[in-house]
Amino acid sequence: ALPGQAHQNLRLVKGSHLIFRRLYVGDHCYIFQNRDDRIVFAIPYENDFTLVGTTDVAFTGDPGNIAISDQESAYICNAINEYLAQDVTPQQAVWSYSGVRPLYDDKSASNSTVTRDYMFELDAPDIRVDEGAPILSIFGGKITTYRKLAEHALEKLGTFDGKPWTSTAALPGGDFPIDGVPDLVRQLMHGHRDLSAGTALRLVRAYGTDAATVLAKGTREEIAPGLCDAELRYLVTREFAQTADDVLWRRSKLGLHYTPQQRQAVADWFAALQR
Repeated sequence: ALPGQAHQNLRLVKGSHLIFRRLYVGDHCYIFQNRDDRIVFAIPYENDFTLVGTTDVAFTGDPGNIAISDQESAYICNAINEYLAQDVTPQQAVWSYSGVRPLYDDKSASNSTVTRDYMFELDAPDIRVDEGAPILSIFGGKITTYRKLAEHALEKLGTFDGKPWTSTAALPGGDFPIDGVPDLVRQLMHGHRDLSAGTALRLVRAYGTDAATVLAKGTREEIAPGLCDAELRYLVTREFAQTADDVLWRRSKLGLHYTPQQRQAVADWFAALQR
């Protein structure tokens, strides 16, 4: 067995969210204090929706098969109904998603208070006997600390010189000023006259300065509203999309905006690609 595969200090905690049609006016977020001393967030989402969550539930089983439970859906609705002017039910949710957090088990009694800080464990082979590479297990961590985590991970492996090399590095397509989105949208529309302002803004928000590269990957045939063959080919070749769900729900949230027929058109495109 691989080191860390059944680590005694690993605690898997599932978090789930519900997405509703917009529940309130405005672009502000809410933090609701729940009766169990946890907090629940309500966040404007994809222009027309409100994202509500999350939960903290101990998880066992196959991490590849994760879904929100009826108990979690009821918990989220009950929590926000303490504050909303009009109650919502799980049946009103238009979508849900869940994930599992691989946390370092600090023996906390509550799944909500288990540390979210990242922890490392290095399994280094004896180079006198084994020429295998070391295995670094990472517990916890959040998207907001990913750069520090990456630097510390390399430091742990002994391949880091201590300089904050990510401090000025832009993510792919992110090499533009914080107020530069309108200029990028105008440039993209100037180079592609058939683009609507809404589609150009979505592409810039998703790909930044790489948006023009995305549109050069294939044809401009529209497979679903605002989604063309070129973007789909880019997602397959550069972002490892293999199915319609990868595109509609994992690489984007376009599935929220499409009808079942439009989502099926994307699935048909993938089916034709595999023939």
